[in-house]
Amino acid sequence: MRPSEYTIEDARHALRSGELTVHGLLADCILRIHERDPEIHAFLDVYEDALNEAEEKDAMLKDAPQESPLFGIPIALKDNILVKGRRTTAGSKILENYTASFDATVVRKLKEAGAIIIGKTNLDEFAMGSSTENSAYGPTKNPRDPSRVPGGSSGGSAAAVAADMALGALGSDTGGSVRQPAAFCGVVGFKPTYGRVSRHGLIAMASSLDQIGPLAKTVRDAETLFSAVFGRDEFDATTVRRPYEAIRDPSGLAGIRIGYPKEYFAGGLDSGISGKFDELRGVLQKNGAIIKDISLPHSSYALATYYIVVPSEVSANLARFDGIRYGLSSNEDAKNLFEVYARTRELGFGPEVKRRIILGTYALSAGYYDAYYLKAQKVRTLIARDFERAFQDVDIVLGPTVPTPAFQFGAKDDPLSMYLADIYTVAINLAGLPGISVPGGLVPAGGGGELPFGIQLVAPWFEESKLFSIAKAVESVITSA
Repeated sequence: MRPSEYTIEDARHALRSGELTVHGLLADCILRIHERDPEIHAFLDVYEDALNEAEEKDAMLKDAPQESPLFGIPIALKDNILVKGRRTTAGSKILENYTASFDATVVRKLKEAGAIIIGKTNLDEFAMGSSTENSAYGPTKNPRDPSRVPGGSSGGSAAAVAADMALGALGSDTGGSVRQPAAFCGVVGFKPTYGRVSRHGLIAMASSLDQIGPLAKTVRDAETLFSAVFGRDEFDATTVRRPYEAIRDPSGLAGIRIGYPKEYFAGGLDSGISGKFDELRGVLQKNGAIIKDISLPHSSYALATYYIVVPSEVSANLARFDGIRYGLSSNEDAKNLFEVYARTRELGFGPEVKRRIILGTYALSAGYYDAYYLKAQKVRTLIARDFERAFQDVDIVLGPTVPTPAFQFGAKDDPLSMYLADIYTVAINLAGLPGISVPGGLVPAGGGGELPFGIQLVAPWFEESKLFSIAKAVESVITSA
């Protein structure tokens, strides 16, 4: 097995035992990038100068063992997370030459933990998309089948982990943008409770929904990454000061009450995925879980609610990209300030970004605010209450992460069909809940072959320790089945 194929946990043990060096691990990941990324295009920037940092860390390991589980581990970052002195594009031409002046809080914490940032990964422009086809720098391909999308918007991060180009990665999840690509690429993707992880240094899309989350090869690795970056941050007033402690000796699934929402298994779910969940139900029961059929009655309104709330916040957040303060500026022959704004945004923003700005501006405009945005916020509250009631009867809610396996490039040629790829994930963001996607195995794909699908588990607010514990147990029974 090559070092780049290790899990974070395996690499940690190999580094401590002297079986592996940090330089050797990082060099193999970079070699893997050279081998695979010309086809996959997961990375926008690769930090090969990090090899110097790797040598420094090897010297530290010789002097004394390092306790941090991330010491010397190569981690990739979605390119909407700032790294001081490095280019950050958010997948957009409007930020093509922007260099970050500070580290995002999560980056500072990763560096303090001894992790090595290996590079920046591709994404849908400003994290707006479900396929990574919307990047201004070209699409990322699914490592499992390069004719298909990796999901989005954190498609580059998911592909980097799935293709063994990094041992873990961070993405951002506004409506499923960590969990959905994780499902498509066959890796683990985790979205924390809103407020668990600082958004300071994350280029904002929809501030009331955005959360940074890890992508990794195993649930344990995802938990390791989360444990390094969570916590209160004075630069983000939405973060909370709540402790987190992993459950060290999980008791398995015996007695765990698992809710199957009937709305998630209605029309539109791929028959192969539906069949796998029928099988999974039996496997979970065999391992002692108590399966309950539950209802989330307002889930059918989640997608419509999401696509009012998000464009509204997008229209406000992206107003700062005006060609004056930073990034692209098209002021040649401009007669006034308005023309600078208009020309810069016309050249710098892609079609999906423009679409969401227009929708959001309309929803917030005089005469429509009450009919659209205010009503969407009321429905958002009802969606959260559905989960609150469900968690009175069950410990965890379980269902599909995505309705289908990864689709082919160009298959979703109208915006609505693309938005439907997030139908099972957006409600979790609207409610602010923690959710994780665990690989469920393979299902038949159109055109032959098999592709991964994801199992999504959702826990009550701030109960990440319970979520990780149950997710590890589910991961274990799937692996052994």
